[in-house]
Formats: sequence, structure tokens, C-alpha cells
Amino acid sequence: MRFDIVTLFPDCFGSILSSGLLGKALNRGIAEVYLVNPRDFTKDKHRKVDDEPYGGGVGMLLKPDPIFTAVESLPILPRRDIILMSPQGQTINQPLLRELATSYDQLVVICGHYEGVDERVLNLVTREVSLGDFILTGGEIPAMALLNGVVRLLPGTVGKVESLKAESFEAGLLDFPQYTRPAEFRGWKVPDVLLSGNHAEISRWRFQQQIERTASRRPDLLEKWQRERSDSLDPTPREKED
Repeated sequence: MRFDIVTLFPDCFGSILSSGLLGKALNRGIAEVYLVNPRDFTKDKHRKVDDEPYGGGVGMLLKPDPIFTAVESLPILPRRDIILMSPQGQTINQPLLRELATSYDQLVVICGHYEGVDERVLNLVTREVSLGDFILTGGEIPAMALLNGVVRLLPGTVGKVESLKAESFEAGLLDFPQYTRPAEFRGWKVPDVLLSGNHAEISRWRFQQQIERTASRRPDLLEKWQRERSDSLDPTPREKED
């Protein structure tokens, strides 16, 4: 998969692109990341990418021309999505990451800055995506989160595919508690069921722990999971809407 990151601060991505699973995935050719600076597509000697908003207001806006020209300089793969990182966008979640990882060959990610972008940039993008309901100084950190979340779902990045299926949010519930050696640490013991060797009992315990943990930490997720589960088990035929 190809990623084109349109950013005023390409140096921000140096560490994340060379570290951990993401760095290994890039070295193995599972994904390719290209950093594109809109300043390289300006036409004035000061390489100006921002200006004051019409009608007045606080702060500066990114001008449309450098962004359009930067994106238009990129190759176009058959399945391409152009994403603007914006606090007004769809919040990143696991279903979105799965969609991006399986439905596209190229993701163009535009990192906003200052007070945002000229509204006409929205004619270029296909979707807006947000890290959450808060404001950061720019779109680089959200873009890194999106990049990391998508690449780790690409075949070959994570060694054991089964581990992806058992993670929090994949089944609609939070993950169950997990333990490793030693069996006792500073008075805290590993639950006996995990030492029993009874895999059926372990599976039941883990599922119950998922329910309890989700109810305690994310009751909204549990409610959604219960609703979807109820709908899938409901044999009552739905009446077609006119």
C-alpha cells in the first residue's frame, strides 16, 4: 500500500517510519510512505502557504493552491482515498482502519495546520478524519496514528494474524486481562483458571472478563455490542420500507 503524507513538517515522521513494526513493514515493502511538503509547490520567494481569512478572524488558513498542486503531483493508483486530518472529521476507530487497509491501494493524507484549511480544499478530499474531540497544533500526530493503525492491519506486518482478531474493539468488546510469568508478583497472583490447562474454562473466563471490563470502562461499547448482538439473533422479519 502507498501512503502520501502532505505535511509542512516532514521531519516529524522520521522516528515513527524507522521504528518498530511500522519500520519493519516499510523495509519489507508491505507499505510505502512518501512525504510531500506543500511549500515545495508555492510560487513566491517566501514559500508562503498560509494567509489571513476573508471576513477577518484570528489566525491563518492554509491556502488551497499549494495543497492542490502537491496532491496533483502524485501518481494515482486505481483505489485511492484522499484524507484531510481535521477535528471536524470522522473519528478514527477500528472499523475505519479495517476499511482503509482492505479497500484502498493508496492513501493521500493531508495534515492541516494553523486555523485549518481554505474550505475549497474539501473539493479535493474524499473524507475528513479526526483523532478525537480535541484540538492539536497540526495534523501530523493524527496522521501518524492513522498510518500506524492501517499498516499493522496489512498482511505480513503482524506475525500472528490471530492476535489481530483477539484485540480490543475487533469483537466489539474490550480485551480480557492477560498475564505472563511469574505466576505471583509482589503478592498479586495469576488467576487459577489460567493455570488450569482447561481451555474451555479459560475461554469462558476471558469472555466474561471482556463483558465486565467493557461494562466498567466503556458502557457505551457494551450497549452497542448488546444491541448488535440482539439484532443479529432476532428472527423477526423486517418490514420493507416504502
